[in-house]
Amino acid sequence: MKSRYYRSWHLARNEFEFKTTEFEWAMIRFHEAFARFVTTTGTVTMGGDIKYAEQLILHVIRMQDRPKNSATIARLINRDDIPNIQYSLRKLESAGLVTKSRDEKSKQFNYAVTELGTRVTDEYHEIKGEILIERLKQIQNIEGRLEDLAQLLSILTGVYEESSRDSATFTPMSEADGEA
Repeated sequence: MKSRYYRSWHLARNEFEFKTTEFEWAMIRFHEAFARFVTTTGTVTMGGDIKYAEQLILHVIRMQDRPKNSATIARLINRDDIPNIQYSLRKLESAGLVTKSRDEKSKQFNYAVTELGTRVTDEYHEIKGEILIERLKQIQNIEGRLEDLAQLLSILTGVYEESSRDSATFTPMSEADGEA
């Protein structure tokens, strides 16, 4: 039996829409599993007060071992909610994981990982290696598959971003317009 007959999606009226919706559903589940992994692994190294968003931001700040400002961090993780990122940065600073310094050329602040931040991100890396990377290595041709998926997801990110911009130009219908 074809999968479209045993799983009814209101978002899928043909085979292509079905496959697209199934992909989106898989992405939702993957994102939640990834967030759970980051959170539980980070809790081992950083404690319970540092949540998923802060952990991601800490690792992004550590990328390339150079300070970053909130706008750069937002761009790197494809977020546009700068106030929430700044809140997370304050939490990381309070926890002693990052330091804040004013950029000499502007009014912005840059954030760098502290010695403690380096220690916990290194420990996170060790745990990730032991419990995730070893499992991934068991999948046939995983390196090539991950590379292909990363490229595909980058392309799809652009497609979804452009579609999001397009949808922002639509005007919601109201009951007064005669449609709901």
